[in-house]
Order: sequence, then structure tokens, then C-alpha cells
Amino acid sequence: MVERSEFKGKPVLIIKRDENDKYPFSFGMTKAKMILENLEEIKRFVEDNEKAVETN
Repeated sequence: MVERSEFKGKPVLIIKRDENDKYPFSFGMTKAKMILENLEEIKRFVEDNEKAVETN
């Protein structure tokens, strides 16, 4: 679930697991750009660590 909002007049994106998520992940334009610039490395990180997380 993704919502758009504002914080101090600036746009933010809020990502939640579901409607009742107590700890959503939110970020603004600066972090969104950083994520996009490093998306391939983030994907690699998930791939490299997904198996380790599943076995624990």
C-alpha cells in the first residue's frame, strides 16, 4: 500500500504493509532520487541476502 502525503509542505511517499501498519516507511524527493540511482544495488542486496533471511 502506497500513499502520497506532505511533510512541512514537501511531498512524501509512504509505504505500508497494510492499512494497519504501525511503522510505515516514508521518504521525500531526495531519498527517492537516491533510491532510483541505486536501484540495481538494492536489488542485488535483496537477492544476496534473501536466502540467508529465509533460513533464519
